[in-house]
Amino acid sequence: MAKIVMKFGGSSVADAESIKRVARRVMRAKQAGNDVVIVISAMGDTTDDLMDLALRVSPQPAPRELDMLLTTGERQSAALLAMALSDLGHEARSYTGSQAGVITTSAHGNARIIDITPGRVEKSLDEGAIVIVAGFQGVAQDTKDVTTLGRGASDTTAVALAAALNSDFCEIYSDVDGVFTADPRIVPGARQIPEITYEEMLEMAANGAKILHLRCVEYARRENVPVHVRSSFSEKPGTWVKDINDMEGTAMEQAIISGIAHDRSEAKITVVGVPDEAGRAAHIFETIAGADVNIDMIVQNVPEVGTNRTDISFTLPMTDGKKAIDALRAVQAEIGFEDLLYNDQIGKVSVVGVGMRSHPGVTAKFFNALAGAGINIGMISTSEIRISVVVPAEDVDDAVRAAHTAFGLDAEGQAVVYAGTGR
Repeated sequence: MAKIVMKFGGSSVADAESIKRVARRVMRAKQAGNDVVIVISAMGDTTDDLMDLALRVSPQPAPRELDMLLTTGERQSAALLAMALSDLGHEARSYTGSQAGVITTSAHGNARIIDITPGRVEKSLDEGAIVIVAGFQGVAQDTKDVTTLGRGASDTTAVALAAALNSDFCEIYSDVDGVFTADPRIVPGARQIPEITYEEMLEMAANGAKILHLRCVEYARRENVPVHVRSSFSEKPGTWVKDINDMEGTAMEQAIISGIAHDRSEAKITVVGVPDEAGRAAHIFETIAGADVNIDMIVQNVPEVGTNRTDISFTLPMTDGKKAIDALRAVQAEIGFEDLLYNDQIGKVSVVGVGMRSHPGVTAKFFNALAGAGINIGMISTSEIRISVVVPAEDVDDAVRAAHTAFGLDAEGQAVVYAGTGR
């Protein structure tokens, strides 16, 4: 008998029939002798609909009240699933995040889990019930207010619960059959990956792959929770995300590149005419950090002869563009730069794989593939297992396909996205 945490995304519980299908799947896991905890997302587009409703009522809704509103979506789907399981003949108990002991920081809209005290969950399991926990939410340790963990963070709730309950593994169900070598909507011939390391999955998630929430993977690696990514629409085996030492066979001899990720959510700011003097770049990035903006890639040009000035470019989340521009404009006189340029018509494409550590020529192959497709590179960033480039937004799809083919990742068949969202 195993203890399993199963998480179902919004596309898996989009309507009444979908909830009944999920209930039948949960029952099969329970009848196999397992202790089962479910983490559930809001139905379909419920969270987006609630956000739209809030904005129609108030153009700037108070963060506390917005969290109170948005958490109702998961509570609704949790209660409905409990009803469906009851009709199938097994007791199920639904809990909010706070009732399940999910304790968070007080940052409304983007709280982080501090601790989980799953006493009520454990008691219900001991009494033989199936437990359903509303994902994406918790209760602030200091204010005791309801909080949300950020979009897509039901994955994080599930992994955190799995760690707190000492579960054997955590299953993440969505509308695709696992982790693929690229987004199947862009590359129909993308190949499913049977196993992937935490490190590779972290790079994929950080660089735009939407199948798993980044903080979920971070939590899983830190707590060594094996994560099984599967589809709720099929019985296919899915993808295991685990420590490289736990992978089957000769993990170090796996494919050079595991996958191609892309991200359309970033923008680029160029600080033009920065005096080439010690401390100017530090002032720029201290200002950005003070505005609570995270940056990704950074490029500094060679100073122009005669002017002793240079340009510094960096990428950041598109949603933080205005905040960063305003913060830099406020210190323009102090830093002494000439102008700011903003461009949100860009995309990031990344190749990821632990195999590149021991294989030279990966960068050349990637760049040759882009050159062959007529795609110009704007910025470059690397890590030990990842190479990322910034390209024009209109070239992102072609860049992904070119890289996917260049590294021999194309499969003969076509990947299936059952509900169309990839979550």
